[in-house]
Amino acid sequence: MPFIEESDLLDLHKDIDKAQIINERLLDQIKYKNKELRKNKIQRNVFAGITGLLAVFILAFTSFSAGLSSNRFSRQDTNLLVSIDSLDAVKTRIDNLKAQNDELSLVKEFYLAKQFLEKETVYSVQVQSFVDNNLTLASDALTNTLFAKANPYYSYSLGTFETLKEAQDFRKQLVKIGFDDAFVASYKDGQRLKIESPN
Repeated sequence: MPFIEESDLLDLHKDIDKAQIINERLLDQIKYKNKELRKNKIQRNVFAGITGLLAVFILAFTSFSAGLSSNRFSRQDTNLLVSIDSLDAVKTRIDNLKAQNDELSLVKEFYLAKQFLEKETVYSVQVQSFVDNNLTLASDALTNTLFAKANPYYSYSLGTFETLKEAQDFRKQLVKIGFDDAFVASYKDGQRLKIESPN
């Protein structure tokens, strides 16, 4: 059994502390974003209600103006034009709110997927492990990649699958293109549970 130097042990403890701090910060950010999402949803609902009431009021006012006598016909045209301009502004605002809602839905889907990955058992195909943390392999373009530390190694896994079969099929494809040592592992709460059957 290899001997661990005290300095290496201290470095490992520092790495663990740093990872815990990063995790706490990420959880705080998620909580903040969830509060922000709820706040924005309430604001959209209130604005939609006010907009609906305003549209009803404008339509009622326009209908009332249309019922006036013919000697006020030119004045009615002015009110109608103002109402149409107001409706265009309301329509533009509604379109903007729909676009914001779509963006918020994407953010919500991301957080729901992240929560799913943290709570459920998922499968991934490990393609490499290193003694040193090789950050040059990490890239923002690799969004579906797991970087896990299993003392004393850092492992790199591709894909996140809900079923073992999906992960096994993906492993077969990776083996065909040259990743002969690739294997399927199950993860829960960001920790590897076990190495799965390659079939």
